[in-house]
This record gives sequence, C-alpha cells and structure tokens, in this order.
Amino acid sequence: MGIASWYDEHVVPRIIKLGCGQKGIADRRAQVVPRARGRVFEIGCGGGMNQPLYDPQQVTGFAGIDPSGKLLDYAREQAARKGWQADIRQGFGENIPFADEEFDTVVCTYTLCSVDNNVQVLSELRRILKPGGLFLFLEHGRAPDPGVQRWQERVEPIWKRLMGGCHLTRPITEAVRDAGFSVTPIDQGYMKGMPRIASWMEWGEAVKSD
Repeated sequence: MGIASWYDEHVVPRIIKLGCGQKGIADRRAQVVPRARGRVFEIGCGGGMNQPLYDPQQVTGFAGIDPSGKLLDYAREQAARKGWQADIRQGFGENIPFADEEFDTVVCTYTLCSVDNNVQVLSELRRILKPGGLFLFLEHGRAPDPGVQRWQERVEPIWKRLMGGCHLTRPITEAVRDAGFSVTPIDQGYMKGMPRIASWMEWGEAVKSD
C-alpha cells in the first residue's frame, strides 16, 4: 500500500469524522435529519453521525452506503448502539445497489462535495425515491461571493487531495433543483469559526418532481 492509499484509507476518515462532528455542523444536522420519515436511505452514511437524530417514531427502516470501510465500521457501531436493524453497505453513489422507488426519504449530508459525479449521484437518488418522496440535504459548496469563489477555485486542487476528493466549488441547491426536485430551502450561510472557502452551507428539503 502506497502512502497516498494509506492516507486515504486511514487518515481521511478520521479527519472527516472529526470535521463533520463540530457543534455548528451538528446543529445544522439537527434541523434536517429529524424530518426523515418512512423507509430511509442515507448516502454517505459512514461515521453514523446522523443516526442519533432520526426520529424512531417516524422511521420504519434504514439503509445506507459509503465507500469507506473505516467509516462504515463507525456507522455499524452506531446502529448497534441504537438497536435498530440497518442495511448498511459499502458502495458508491453513482451506482446505488437498491431498487427503483424503494425509499420514502433520502438523506444526504456533506456527501455531494466528494462524489466523482454529482449529477449521476443525484439521478440515482431520484431513482430510488418513491413518487413524491422527500430528499433532505445539507451540503457545503460554492459560495455566493465572487471573492470567496476565486479562492475556492485556487485552493480546490490541493484541498481535494488532502480531503478525500472533496470539492469546494460545486453548487448545492441549484444542482438539486436541476436533478428534478422541487426544493424548499431551510437556510444557508457561512459557518462561524471555519474558513469562508469551506464554510458556505445550504440545507433544505426537496420533493421528487414528476
């Protein structure tokens, strides 16, 4: 195993778990995840950080995927502590191993930034949702300010190498809407205490359009 592979397998999952567990991020998760209902699919479920936030009175089943074996270990440990049956698999969002129209809700938090093809991933998420299904998202991405955007573009190449393929310049709500969802924003803004290049966030809920 080369140094780069070792870093991606062992270091990046710990950085992600630490970074995505900050209080400000946890507060935003708490505005999004409890809205899930029915049979739920979570993309990028590794780490298990969303699991404590699901309402057990509303969720009837849980499934998820993540490409990281280490992060999946965390997710399965969290599921065991929660005491619920969960179908957690290793996989990629560009080819989700579940049937068409299988889920009532899809949850996506801090994941679209790091997938290889976010257009294809959003298409897959739409595919597995039932008609009228709910898509809940919380993501960081392209800032609205031109000055910040320029710095995002400059920093992104090295940022991606250090942060497991994470992009800084991808649009969020616009991309969800373009994928065939009717979007209701919840909120957006820079998170305090983080560099502006990485702290622009948008979160909301969307319904699968006809």
